Amino acid sequence: MSAAQLYPIMAREPLGAMFTGLVQSVGRIERRAGAVVVWGCAPFAPLALGDSVAVDGVCLTAAELIADGFRADVSEETLRRTTLGRKADRGGAVNLEPALRLSDRLGGHLVSGHVDATGEVTCVETLPHSWALSIRWSDPRFGRYVCEKASIAVDGISLTVADCSADGTTFSLAVIPHTWEATTLKHLAVGDTVNLEADQLARYAERLLHAAAADDGNTDGQDKTENLSASWLAAHGWS
Repeated sequence: MSAAQLYPIMAREPLGAMFTGLVQSVGRIERRAGAVVVWGCAPFAPLALGDSVAVDGVCLTAAELIADGFRADVSEETLRRTTLGRKADRGGAVNLEPALRLSDRLGGHLVSGHVDATGEVTCVETLPHSWALSIRWSDPRFGRYVCEKASIAVDGISLTVADCSADGTTFSLAVIPHTWEATTLKHLAVGDTVNLEADQLARYAERLLHAAAADDGNTDGQDKTENLSASWLAAHGWS
């Protein structure tokens, strides 16, 4: 099923670029004056000026086309919140994915390209048929969007949470051989920093629950979602 069939409203209303977390090539990023240059876009060429590309999970806009890559302007906010600045300084490898088209298959999950925070790799374990990664959020506030079997974007890669701590601040991922070899994951070591984007569906659910609590007579300004229960969720259509 295509993204247009799953999300028909997207076909009628203009939205920002979206991605699916399926990396199409691994390239390199370098600094150039106040911008960055990204190489390695040949597998999904041709690019056009203004096209969006997710670079390690960060949505960048092609301001100038250069050989098999592009130059992009990057804000101080992006450099502060993500790993791009440090990678660009050393010409590091990055995962690349062009923006999702409405006719494309949604093979991963919807990824906006707006990184929430970084995470630290705390464990890399080689298993007989896969690899296990453990990551800890640098900002524990985002742990509430993580649960077992949820989706999360790690350096722009759509992955599934295999397990997590009670507060979601630390979580583990099972990585299959194809994903390991086709992305930058194989270069990770304990202590490395990665870009993280929580699943947008978790954000929407949280917002709806807050709105439902407010509509349920919450006039004292207190957050009644602290008292959520299975019966409350069932009564409000979340069964």
